Amino acid sequence: MSLSRHRKIIFALLLISLSGIMLIVSTVGSVSIPVSDVFKVLISPIIPSQGESLKNSFKIIILLVRLPRIILSVITGMGLAVSGAVFQGIFRNPMANPYILGVSSGAAFGVALGMTLQLQISFLGLGAVPLSAFFGGMLTALVVYFISGNGRSIFSLLLSGIAMGFFLSALMSLIMYLNRDQLENIVYWSMGSFNAASWIKILISGPVILLGSAVIMIFSKDLNILILGDDTAMSLGVAVRAKRLFFLIISTIITASAVSASGVIGFVGLIIPHTLRILTGPDHRTLLPLSMISGGIFLLLSDTIARTLLSPTEVPVGIITSLFGAPFFIYLLHKRRKALV
Repeated sequence: MSLSRHRKIIFALLLISLSGIMLIVSTVGSVSIPVSDVFKVLISPIIPSQGESLKNSFKIIILLVRLPRIILSVITGMGLAVSGAVFQGIFRNPMANPYILGVSSGAAFGVALGMTLQLQISFLGLGAVPLSAFFGGMLTALVVYFISGNGRSIFSLLLSGIAMGFFLSALMSLIMYLNRDQLENIVYWSMGSFNAASWIKILISGPVILLGSAVIMIFSKDLNILILGDDTAMSLGVAVRAKRLFFLIISTIITASAVSASGVIGFVGLIIPHTLRILTGPDHRTLLPLSMISGGIFLLLSDTIARTLLSPTEVPVGIITSLFGAPFFIYLLHKRRKALV
């Protein structure tokens, strides 16, 4: 069996697994719904007769509560994993993640500021909180890019992102200290949650994340060349700075869209692409689609644990991903240290 065919089979198996998991987790919750009834609800828009014998409560729970949450968690996981693969490739660092340019800190600061000012804005059905998160993350990434000298050096870009992240985190802490009535809301959002998932959020963030991921995959060959180093890439005729900026912009938009829909969820973009890079190799033509599906599966399972672990109380999904991701991050540090010895 050829390597290409082998990878296609892996992709197909992951896609089938994702579909099966989505169906199964839709049965889990405070109200248990049989798989057969879930399936009938899903096909009832196509075959109306299948939904005639079902309880209306089942239809409401599946179509308006669980299904939007499941789809949004999958799309968010896909976006974060693809962005993580891109950032790890661009920075040639297995510990790079989608928030490395300060997107998460900028989004969190935007939300804290929006909640404190009690902004009453809306756009295409999105309220002040997701809009504040999106623009906060995007503006921060833009500032980081310019203060680093327009991305001339990867090292200066990394340091600028880290510095801006600490600065905005300090400002957010100050806002929380001075506005304690909003403390719980800000903290809960910064831990990530799909509790407020809706079809509107899917229709707004979904196309951005999926289209951005598709664009990145189309240019995955250029990303393969960039990981060879700037000198090698330039000798092969690649405009290094332009291509790096292109990937940074698309990945940042994807990340900002994901954060605006779900809050800050860490480690998805770190552990998924890095694990798959070890298993399948560094070729982004394979790595990106596999990361996309695996990221969706990982975040969907994490969110299912988050909403059922202490039911009826819900745990922020960021806590669950951190419980998985933190040990993995420590493992990476340990492995990197041993390699340098």
